[in-house]
Amino acid sequence: MRSVIVASAALWAVSAHAQDAPSMCESLASSLKLNVTTVTSSIPVTSGQFMPLDGQPLQANLPAFCRVELTIAPTGDSDIKTEVWLPMSGWNGRFLAVGNGAWGGSIQYNALGNGIRRGYATSSTDTGHTGSDASFAIGHPEKLIDFGSRAVHQMAVQGKATVNAFYNKAPDYSYFNGCSGGGRQSFMEAQRYPDDFDAIIAGAPGYDRTDVAFQTLGMIRATHETPESYLERADFTLIHEAAMQMCDARDGLEDRLISDPVGCDFDPAELQCKSGETSACLSEPQVTAAREIYSTITDPRTGEILTTGMEPGSELLWERVAAREPHHMYISLFQHVLFPDERFDFRDISVVEHLDYAREVDGGIYAATSADLEPFISGGGRLLIYHGWADQNIPPAGSIDYYEQVVETLGKERTEEGVALYMVPGMGHCGGGHGPNEFDMLGVLEQWREEGRTPAAVVATQRENGKVLRTRPLCPYPQVARYDGTGSVDEAGNFACATP
Repeated sequence: MRSVIVASAALWAVSAHAQDAPSMCESLASSLKLNVTTVTSSIPVTSGQFMPLDGQPLQANLPAFCRVELTIAPTGDSDIKTEVWLPMSGWNGRFLAVGNGAWGGSIQYNALGNGIRRGYATSSTDTGHTGSDASFAIGHPEKLIDFGSRAVHQMAVQGKATVNAFYNKAPDYSYFNGCSGGGRQSFMEAQRYPDDFDAIIAGAPGYDRTDVAFQTLGMIRATHETPESYLERADFTLIHEAAMQMCDARDGLEDRLISDPVGCDFDPAELQCKSGETSACLSEPQVTAAREIYSTITDPRTGEILTTGMEPGSELLWERVAAREPHHMYISLFQHVLFPDERFDFRDISVVEHLDYAREVDGGIYAATSADLEPFISGGGRLLIYHGWADQNIPPAGSIDYYEQVVETLGKERTEEGVALYMVPGMGHCGGGHGPNEFDMLGVLEQWREEGRTPAAVVATQRENGKVLRTRPLCPYPQVARYDGTGSVDEAGNFACATP
């Protein structure tokens, strides 16, 4: 009987909060007192649609929520814009902070919408500046630190305090979900602020931005060495089909997916034009350029491996590294942070001459490379990493390298207690590609942290025009999905995870 009374009281409290929520929301602007933070506004938003004013897409099918805008200033030069969206009713008791891609510079409204649709109190930050490149960093070292780690940490602290003030209750669990640059933020949080979140998702983590930038620069230089080095879109397709022919069946099934590309030693030289050939082949300079994209980048002075290259199966997405104009993401790192010179030319940069200086300038501001996750794991923290094998921006084997560094640091048993890695065949950078790329890692994370259910196979779905083409299990590393020999190869239930 007592449990019924308690449950009824809880339901009454939730109902009463829902009835008073709009007025409570409006009062936050004056009543909420946060450290180094100004509450810019707190506005009730009715259910339905929300249109961001910065040109981001319309968000539809939203529940009613309280939109709280914060300006956080831990230093005199800081200007960290953060939003916290609080469901007026149906809050699931959890807090979810979301990450930023590339150089940040904007609130992630799509991710905020996804969070509150699932019942989360959700938060996003612009990382302390506006704009899509790193020009904000010139003459503003504190802003660079904000971008590197401080903005997300402050979002966690002030966001959870805002949740507590609105619901009169701290969140039961706090999570972070980021991909690409957001994956780097995920690593930063696990490594440097282990108490901020109970569990973290890191997708395609660009955790060592400086070294990856040198690798990307090498690819760009190779494809721009001469006019004959350039790879056209038709060349991507040609190389991709050859890689598929050699690597696809290695997992026991020809299904247009390369499940374990590391074990396939594909060489684009087999496509080099023979005497008299002018089509459906590569020139010698193009072969050299393609090899560079696949290549592991090393420091020629020491032999140290900086990063691995792109993997067989990623070729259809190479446009970013082989385009007519180099992509601004890494060029901006060199131009605005490492060598702030508007006359910058990427052809002037080399590993031998500039790597040591670049690492010194970084100084750990935005590199998140520590493999010591003991403080995070010992506090109950869980880190779930995923990475598409066809990623065209960040070498996917880098996530495997990091996982194995953690194993070397903490041991296999301790690592498996707190870290899980999923490699996604055919998926590009944070999504896209030519394989199953829809999956619910947040649900997996909840079950792992809250119920102690060790991550196992996760079903991924591939759709085209809304129609399901196939499903496939994603397996915790080092396992891969193997077809059991019966039933449709497009159904996840006919596969099992096995160690290669």
